[in-house]
Amino acid sequence: MLCATVAAMVLAVVWAMTLAQPASAATLTEVTGFGANPSNMRMFLYVPATVAPQPAIVVGLHWCGGNGQAMYSGTQYASLADQYGFIVIYPSVTRSSACFDVYSEQALRRGGGSDPVGIASMVSYVQQHYNADPNRIFATGVSSGAMMTNVMLALYPDVFDAGSAFAGVPYTCFATTGGAEWNGECSAGRIIKTAQEWGDAVRNANPSYTGPWPRMQIWHGTADEGLNYQNFTEQIKQWTNVRGLTQTSWYTDTPQVGYTRIRYGGVGNTPPVEAISMQGVPHNLPVDAAQAIRFFGLDGSGPGPSIPVTATWSTGNAAGPCKVQYTVNAWNTGLTASITITNVSTTAVNGWNLVFVLPSGQTLTQGWNADYLALTNNGVRATNLSWNRTIAPNASVNIGFLATHTGNTGRPATFVLNGTACSIV
Repeated sequence: MLCATVAAMVLAVVWAMTLAQPASAATLTEVTGFGANPSNMRMFLYVPATVAPQPAIVVGLHWCGGNGQAMYSGTQYASLADQYGFIVIYPSVTRSSACFDVYSEQALRRGGGSDPVGIASMVSYVQQHYNADPNRIFATGVSSGAMMTNVMLALYPDVFDAGSAFAGVPYTCFATTGGAEWNGECSAGRIIKTAQEWGDAVRNANPSYTGPWPRMQIWHGTADEGLNYQNFTEQIKQWTNVRGLTQTSWYTDTPQVGYTRIRYGGVGNTPPVEAISMQGVPHNLPVDAAQAIRFFGLDGSGPGPSIPVTATWSTGNAAGPCKVQYTVNAWNTGLTASITITNVSTTAVNGWNLVFVLPSGQTLTQGWNADYLALTNNGVRATNLSWNRTIAPNASVNIGFLATHTGNTGRPATFVLNGTACSIV
């Protein structure tokens, strides 16, 4: 009954995924004897006719009721591999439900057994046999495969650079006891934790790990009837926290009608976290493989403009190629601040970020005319929007914010524009 329920929920996904047939110049091949494989998975491999030197690896993870062949034939990853020269691994579950194990204690522990160990073996096999680039290994999946994408990035942050999860749940959300494959509390969106709690779950999977954590792209439909939309928010909490970010947008746009794309920690094509909310879309969501490949940085477009997560600023008030006028209007426990940034140099500023530290007791709650990010030690970074990214010589832009305060309504001591302290007027 349980497996029938799971399968019924994903039949629509299976139907949709089998519509698109990639035009491929090479052949999908099954590989056996690829290494440790405790759950008896099958491995299918797609190597394009023209493979790049030191190619990247993309692991394509299927949905419940699917398999590696269906993931190959129903998505565009193989045809994109033909175009960009990376290699695609399609793991295939052999248990009766055809769902990945994202629920057992073994699967949620590094090296514990089950599917993650087999998938890691497949990656290692391709690295050894095709001289693959160890710094460009990615995972992407749909539904059950999206859940496994979260699991693989959490368990193997030293292996995977980034992931793209289409309709998934956070790492550990689907954990069960007694061998059950379905977690109704998680699927219904009733497992809600703080960002710190979700982030700790990932960190606790590799307590001695000190390297960079993977980037994550998250897709979810607001009308998802299989894995409640709340799981979109919970995944954002988890991966922004893992990357040391708040859930404050650095960049928000509408790439197509009904889609809202939010970038955290960067404004370019490959930010630390990217989340796409799909208005009115059910669990049977379209899989935009090209956008996943773009997020991975494999389409040749480059990362685009980016802003580092860690802010530095000067402590003095040296006059730079900019000046700032700051006006505050305070009341009781609140205030509004208006900031006018003027470019006093002879060249245009194309793309800007303004960093400042709020006085003690002040907390930013809302801003306008910029994307705002809360930094450590009460710091704030304000980043241009698309329409005000250019400041011509002697021209100005105005931004502002709303904040609470505990009595100190003073102004920040320093404003730093693109790394240079501005004069304050």
